[in-house]
Amino acid sequence: MSRQPLRVAIAEVERTLAAAGVASPRVDAELLAAHVLGAHRSTLPMIPLVDPDVVTRLQALAARRATREPLQHILGTAVLGPVEVAVGPGVFIPRPETELLLEWGLGAVRDVRRPVVLDLCTGSGALALAFAVSRPDAEVHALEADPAALSWTRRNLDAHVRAGGRPVTLHVADVRWPDLLVELEAGVDLVVCNPPYVPDGTPVPPEVEHWDPPGAVFGGPDGTEIIQAVVRGATGWLRHGGWLAIEHDDTHAESVPALLRRRRTLAEVTEHRDLSGRPRFVTARRVPSH
Repeated sequence: MSRQPLRVAIAEVERTLAAAGVASPRVDAELLAAHVLGAHRSTLPMIPLVDPDVVTRLQALAARRATREPLQHILGTAVLGPVEVAVGPGVFIPRPETELLLEWGLGAVRDVRRPVVLDLCTGSGALALAFAVSRPDAEVHALEADPAALSWTRRNLDAHVRAGGRPVTLHVADVRWPDLLVELEAGVDLVVCNPPYVPDGTPVPPEVEHWDPPGAVFGGPDGTEIIQAVVRGATGWLRHGGWLAIEHDDTHAESVPALLRRRRTLAEVTEHRDLSGRPRFVTARRVPSH
């Protein structure tokens, strides 16, 4: 059988995905093609023709994506900043929006030597690993409670160490537990968290509804149940002058900053928006000692 134009195959996949309601059909089609070819997406224009079996495999993956199975589950990985982590059923898929929190956090500890970073509700471990890779001198801690998610956390943290990275300390615990991580009290330079924050009952895309663990998505009636626990804990873990950053729902632009402002130990509460202008995360600083 004759070879076929790759661009035609990608265009067909794009049409299939668009008809299925996929939000980014062209990008997904190209990423699937790159996955099948074992190539980088940027090199696809340099591959004019492909064998029929490549087209067959690409169409098979497109059929899975058309059912709204997450692209990251099909690829087996998700990217956050400088890291690529393994993901699949049972763990929350890292979102590109969280890179804004990562960038802010790295800036907050830019001038801190050997910073101590604590990532709560770590899930796949992506955010913790992004700090560990970006700041090899950092002492990074990650906390997770869900057994299914923890299998992915451990897998990714172990892979990081095998690649030569400094180990990330994993704490198996629920952020709502009392007297948690007392060994870190007043010793953390940066606490970050991408918690479950969607208010219960909020409609979500099929990729989220059917694939992301509900416990990693929904955060109680108003979406702030876990966030409140994070704020309570962070005020004890942060050193004087340390920073806190929490991702939240776009309906929380006023309520979550208000939670932080009610704490006399926190100051410089600031709301941050994502690239589309939606409220996305809030930051605060532990009041410095005088």
